[in-house]
Amino acid sequence: MADIDSWAAAIQSGDRAALARAITRVESRREEDLQTGQQLIEACLKIKSNSYRIGITGVPGAGKSTFIEQLGMRYIAAGHRVAVLAVDPSSSITKGSILGDKTRMQELSRADAAFIRPSPAGDSLGGVARKTRETITLCEAAGYDIILVETVGVGQSETAVHGMVDFFLLLKISGAGDELQGIKRGVVELADALVINKADGENMAAARTAQTTFKKALHLYPPKPNGWDPKVLLCSSLEGSGFDEIEALLSRYAVENRTSGSWNKKRTEQNIAWMQNTLDSGMQRIFQESSVIREEYQRLQEQVAQGNLSPFRAAEMLLKKITFEAK
Repeated sequence: MADIDSWAAAIQSGDRAALARAITRVESRREEDLQTGQQLIEACLKIKSNSYRIGITGVPGAGKSTFIEQLGMRYIAAGHRVAVLAVDPSSSITKGSILGDKTRMQELSRADAAFIRPSPAGDSLGGVARKTRETITLCEAAGYDIILVETVGVGQSETAVHGMVDFFLLLKISGAGDELQGIKRGVVELADALVINKADGENMAAARTAQTTFKKALHLYPPKPNGWDPKVLLCSSLEGSGFDEIEALLSRYAVENRTSGSWNKKRTEQNIAWMQNTLDSGMQRIFQESSVIREEYQRLQEQVAQGNLSPFRAAEMLLKKITFEAK
């Protein structure tokens, strides 16, 4: 345990190399790294943090990277330390990913108070890296008090990120037919704020029209449990306009929710969900690593296909087998 404590202390002291190695360890799928990673997370959870976790999503082309760089640099100028956890899409065929966020955020990547960690989404549901929650914990232990989680912006990544951040921001652009999402339940309903990006030049009129459309749509949704009233703002990441209003909104949200107790309540709920997800991952690992379980699965699958066994009974039998193997 001494090595774990030393490693955690190095992370807490701001050792970026130690932080990077720790993230690599918790992301590893190797069995020998699993226990070390868990012990390290346990040690880092004991380190107090007053962080603000902000999830940022949007369709490809919405300008997420430029937006994040602008926001991150402004937080750094105000004395904060910023960690950007950027989840890149992975090819379902080659399993490769672009991991180009450091290239797209050149100014932020050079800042001493910033830490950018691109992670491939792999085959995880919705494009959120399998160990994003653990990575957040490590970054908080390292003293990063602003955590920006960027998602791929496709599939169910929005729901996954919403379940691990304090504030969920949806980045939009006008003129892409995206305004129609404002009348549907889904990602818009999750958002604590919608920001129309690229509101500059000839696009300003279209951006204001989109802002009005989304404002009207938000009134169709039920109130949020914490009583927060989502806003629709305009910005230009290229020109840097609109960010004073965005920062003010983020600050007001934090003050109101910390004062009301909603902040801690949400964090507690997220920790319980983290436990459940970890349990699910453990069950999947048992399933994948046990030849006995895999063989039983194939046998039961054939029985279901032949109509000799109901799907429910087969699932029940397999769960009992997994439980027995785990003992």
